[in-house]
Amino acid sequence: MAMSKSTKSYILALTTVLLWSTIASAFKITLKYIDYFQLLFFASVVSCFILFTILVLQGKLSLLKMLNVRDLMHSAIMGLLNPFLYYLVLLKAYTLLKAQEAGTLNYIWPIILVLLSVPMLKQRIRWISIIAILISFSGIIIISTEGRLTTLEFKQPLGVILAIGSSIFWALFWILNIKDQRDEVVKLLVNFLFGSAYVLLALLYFSGFGGLNLNGMLGAIYIGTFEMGLTYVLWLKALKLTPNTAAISNLVYLSPFISLVVIRSLIGEKILISTIVGLLLIILGIIFQQLIRKTL
Repeated sequence: MAMSKSTKSYILALTTVLLWSTIASAFKITLKYIDYFQLLFFASVVSCFILFTILVLQGKLSLLKMLNVRDLMHSAIMGLLNPFLYYLVLLKAYTLLKAQEAGTLNYIWPIILVLLSVPMLKQRIRWISIIAILISFSGIIIISTEGRLTTLEFKQPLGVILAIGSSIFWALFWILNIKDQRDEVVKLLVNFLFGSAYVLLALLYFSGFGGLNLNGMLGAIYIGTFEMGLTYVLWLKALKLTPNTAAISNLVYLSPFISLVVIRSLIGEKILISTIVGLLLIILGIIFQQLIRKTL
């Protein structure tokens, strides 16, 4: 019996969510063996290889020949945002914070997207949207202080700033990506080619290739495959197959909770009650914001 498109879309989406749920642990483990410049460079190169292979398999390699100077300039800017700035800032946050903190705080990007849409997309923000944003930011405070709300003691303020700051770069990338009408795999590949070049320059200046080892390289390959390359294409395929985009999109909210289970299992971090409460508030604010937008 042939599998329906709807079933295929759910399988692809759930597979992607499960893979994304391992990434916080993969970041933390890999950073024990290589520094974040090395990790990002090799992961980006692996991602480029995978995206190129996908283009070949899809028979879309000829689309690269159609790129003009404007397309390349746009990709140069996009590659600066992602993977260069987004992942460098995020990975630095992972070196300072617990995996559960850095991974959870990174989910604030949809709220950052709403805030940036006001000046960049000329969208109006209603007072009820501000309430949704405040709900999410209360979750950030709880996670960042590990529940110490009476003293508001931030154990790693720089790590918190970097984790939230990485979401700004991702939201900027998302907004600019909406305006780019090129094939998704093509533009992602070219973006990552530019990004890899930026990371290489940063690697040569700030770090180098010393101290590389097998564990670190395997971690970078895993991250390049399942965080930056293959999963993105699987997610797009799931959205294309499904008759219910909203239902598939909402599956992504399973990822941070599954991620906490993986972190506990692989890294051994004790999952704090403050992390769970803060995460629930962040996602509650995001869902509330989405419901508001649907009623407009």
